[in-house]
Amino acid sequence: MAQSAEPGAGAPEGGPEDEVLACGGALESFGESLEARALLGRLRAVLGDRAAREGVLERFRVIMDKYQEQPHLLDPHLEWMMNLLLDVVQDETSPVDLVHLAFKFLYIITKVRGYKTFLRLFPHEVADVQPVLDMFTNQNPKDHETWETRYMLLLWLSVTCLIPFDFSRLDGNLLTEPGQSRMSIMDRILQIAECYLAVSDKARDAAAVLVSRFVTRPDVQQKKMAGFLDKSLCTLSRSSFQTIEGVIAMDGTLQALAQIFKHGKREDCLPYAATVLQCLDGCRIPDSNQTVLRKLGVKLVQRLGLTFLKPRVARWRYQRGCRSLAANLQLCAQGRRELKAPVETADSDEDCDVPEEVESVIEQLLVGLKDKDTIVRWSAAKGIGRMAARLPKELADDVVGSVLECFSFQETDGAWHGACLALAELGRRGLLLPSRLADVVAVILKALTYEEKRGACSVGTNVRDAACYVCWAFARAYEPQELKPFVTAISSTLVIAAVFDRSVNCRRAASAAFQENVGRQGSFPHGIEVLTAADYFAVGNRSNCFLVISTFIAGFPEYTQPMIDHLVTMKINHWDGVIRELSAKALHNLAQRAPEYSAAHVFPRLLSMTQSPDLHTRHGAVLACAEVTRSLCGLAMQEGRPTTDLLGERTVQGLKQIHQQLYDRQLYRGLGGELMRQAVCVLIENLSLSKMPLAGDAVIDGWLWLINDTLRNLHLISSHSRQKTKDAAVLALAALCREYFMKEPGEADPAGQGDLVTQYLAALRSPEEATRCGFSLALGALPALLLRGRLQQVLAGLGAVTCVSPEDASFAEARRDALKAIASICQTVGVRAEGAADDVLCKGTVSQVYHVLRGCLNDYTTDSRGDVGAWVREAAMTSLRDLTLLLARDQPELMEAHICEQVMCCLAQQASEKIDRLRAHAACVFLALLHPDGPLVPHVPHRAELERLLPRSHMASVNWNAPSQAFPCITRLLGLPTYRYHVLLGLAVSVGGLTESTVRYSTQSLFEYMKGIQHDPQALGSFGETLLQVFEDNLLNDRVSVPLLKTLDQMLAHGCFDTFATVENHPFCMRLLMLCKEEIQKSRDVQKLRSGVAVFCGMVQFPGDVRAKTLLQLLLLLCHPFPVGSAFPWNPNLRVRCSGSYPLWLKNNLRVIPK
Repeated sequence: MAQSAEPGAGAPEGGPEDEVLACGGALESFGESLEARALLGRLRAVLGDRAAREGVLERFRVIMDKYQEQPHLLDPHLEWMMNLLLDVVQDETSPVDLVHLAFKFLYIITKVRGYKTFLRLFPHEVADVQPVLDMFTNQNPKDHETWETRYMLLLWLSVTCLIPFDFSRLDGNLLTEPGQSRMSIMDRILQIAECYLAVSDKARDAAAVLVSRFVTRPDVQQKKMAGFLDKSLCTLSRSSFQTIEGVIAMDGTLQALAQIFKHGKREDCLPYAATVLQCLDGCRIPDSNQTVLRKLGVKLVQRLGLTFLKPRVARWRYQRGCRSLAANLQLCAQGRRELKAPVETADSDEDCDVPEEVESVIEQLLVGLKDKDTIVRWSAAKGIGRMAARLPKELADDVVGSVLECFSFQETDGAWHGACLALAELGRRGLLLPSRLADVVAVILKALTYEEKRGACSVGTNVRDAACYVCWAFARAYEPQELKPFVTAISSTLVIAAVFDRSVNCRRAASAAFQENVGRQGSFPHGIEVLTAADYFAVGNRSNCFLVISTFIAGFPEYTQPMIDHLVTMKINHWDGVIRELSAKALHNLAQRAPEYSAAHVFPRLLSMTQSPDLHTRHGAVLACAEVTRSLCGLAMQEGRPTTDLLGERTVQGLKQIHQQLYDRQLYRGLGGELMRQAVCVLIENLSLSKMPLAGDAVIDGWLWLINDTLRNLHLISSHSRQKTKDAAVLALAALCREYFMKEPGEADPAGQGDLVTQYLAALRSPEEATRCGFSLALGALPALLLRGRLQQVLAGLGAVTCVSPEDASFAEARRDALKAIASICQTVGVRAEGAADDVLCKGTVSQVYHVLRGCLNDYTTDSRGDVGAWVREAAMTSLRDLTLLLARDQPELMEAHICEQVMCCLAQQASEKIDRLRAHAACVFLALLHPDGPLVPHVPHRAELERLLPRSHMASVNWNAPSQAFPCITRLLGLPTYRYHVLLGLAVSVGGLTESTVRYSTQSLFEYMKGIQHDPQALGSFGETLLQVFEDNLLNDRVSVPLLKTLDQMLAHGCFDTFATVENHPFCMRLLMLCKEEIQKSRDVQKLRSGVAVFCGMVQFPGDVRAKTLLQLLLLLCHPFPVGSAFPWNPNLRVRCSGSYPLWLKNNLRVIPK
């Protein structure tokens, strides 16, 4: 029904598979016919070259796979492809390997087009029988490299079996010599078929096809059918599905029997059907754990059942329209679309004669509907439909009743799924009479919302998808008059499934079924409008379905109430927390479509559900109460009515009691406590935003206690939900303070202000990182009136959290949240140059805030989680952007030139470092300050040059996450003296890093810049001085010095400083040598030592004392405590001597060092 057209995230692009997916169903012809012809013509040429042979085979496979969805496009080309390959096969001079290769190509074509279509093209004259048989003499059934050859030969032989001549005419004289006789063709074919029915490869499937074509021939049937069936039944009886050999033998035998009873004449097969059924019952195949065996068992059972019943078209079946297109068009032209009622014709006695075995067959098929595997259930459903078409009306109705009994909540989801498939088959064939529609529609509506919880997840997706298929089939099977009584229920349930189902496949299936009903029934309310909003692609996004599409559809009165009821009944208590949250938000939107119904009927149900013993129900109900309250109060405020006008006093009291009831029952504790804390925080936020008249009520103190207790005990909450709980508590605190902690408009409650701020500042010194995080954000969420008079104290407390000390070095998240709080407070209190330092940001406090934020840009703390300082640096950059833009907008005179220069330089450094995400964020912040939407930021160094190097268009056109695009842009800043130091500091870390793409593109960009200044001694000298200054400032700082040594090695090897080699004892070289010596002195870091050795080797090119001192250092390193020898290549600590000696030996032998 529904299918997903999206490739997996992270899949490689540009490969052959992507081409296949991209083409989809848009191909119009076999566009690669010329290439395919060329590939087939090269078989002889590539036979001796294995690589070329495999390349040709793989390319042909890729071409064919593109047509898996549209194989009919190959039909005009099948004949010439077949002829080219069979010419090779039938050529007696062709090597054996070439014949096998040709058959591999034939199999690829067969796999795509299907063997039934391809079979007709095989030569099937009388003269072809013997050559095909002769080819089997050289085949080894156990050769797994050439199974394609045997598969295609068996299919070819099955076609030659259709010749209209008795095989005995082809035998001639079977007596070759006195006392000797050769095997007849009939026996040879049967021997081949029986042999390959027991192999483990795909040739077994082709052997079953061969048996069905061969044994059902009139001449063979008389002589061999009974013996073959007897042998097959013996095989089934002796084989066990507990062993691999038994499974293989039973698989081949069951396939052959099913094909025989499918293609054979009824009068030929009927004498053996009862015996085969009895043997099959004794095999106990339904107890096997092999899915294929159970499927084949069901398939054989239904074929046996069809053999027992005479083939006929049920005269009692329901028919829609006529088989003739002309007759249908004539009916439309005459406007006579009357209902084609089933013809009530009494069945004759002969028609009513149903063998006893049919009951057993139906029973086994009904059991197959409940199988655990879909392919077995699907086969059983088709069998039910085929059998019912040959049964009398009363018996067929009994079958329908038995299928409906599967829709019991005592049955498994597999039984529901199988029953849905069976009903779809019965309806599609016209075997579900309109008199049964009331019962059928009732269970299908249940199946459309079927979901059963199993542990931490649920089952039922396949049931809902199959129920959509039933609705799709009914749309095609019945006249609109028949379905008219059920249109309202079906349309509402399909809309609910298309919008609110958790599975994207089910949403798309429901959308397709709704579309089919709109097109064929024409009576679905607002069908075109709904279908336009909820088409196949629109329902692919779950959030869009819940929050946007549902709101649009709820605008039609026919769907509003059923959608609300479904959310309250089925989705608010869903096991998936995301669904519960989306359902609550959807109720927020839908409540405005039916406010009276929501207030009168929905709220009482939700309030009762908040006390449910089930955690999911309780959690979802609290969230729903919060959202519906906010929605109804907002609607009342828009209409100028009191906020509680729609809710009523009883509802308001119920909302107030939720917290106390949960507290009294101790439901804030334990594993479910974190969910309830989060939900009640959302409730507090929404009730506060709804301006509920609760000022001075005792419940406010209870809410505040819950928020503070949650923030204080965040470390006890599981890590996966800690962030969400923290955010909910902070948002609740902000809304609560704004609404209920104001004594009068513009005046805060002094008692509440002092208690809160003092309490939160004390909590910033907690030994728990999570507690610091929570209360930092809590301070940042307080309104300006509560911060009045305490601003400097609050900023100082948050600034202390951002400082790195040995005790709390790993508290990176606390530092990050403190920075967020500082930025939030700055936005809240605002800026005023002459304002009081304890009330607003003023001239005295701006520089302090900038000092804290800039200091956090140097946080490179690492622990077991990696570079956790990156979180702090990212938050610092965001805060710097917000504060700087705030100053530029309100008080630009407070922006000092040296502060702006430091900010821009630090951002440039971060934009040139190695972490993609951080580099992209820094570049975006840098460009936001350079090209603000509001007033320009004053004192930006080199503004004109920056606007030329980094125009506004770079904000959208450059992917700063991609090193290939970011580094060419950022290295342009090396030409600006103000930015050179910081950009070079960041580039040194990137060039000497570990990530291949980052190293490659940063190195390329740096070398490109160096190439441009090679002929400018002043620029090169300035660059060298800056590089040495970076080295000197970061001596013994391994985060910078080790990658810087690697960067210097690459620059020396690339000839970036060849100009300095023309001057003896150049200051750059002397200073670089001194810094390198100081860096590696007494170091036991192998990576640093090896990088230092590499730099020394590169410095041998510089003449004078530099070369002598460098060689001395290399000779000293030969005596380093870390030895290395050819006997110890596996120890990374034993590489220093080799690093020093081998380059020295190499340079001596290449005569680099003059005598």
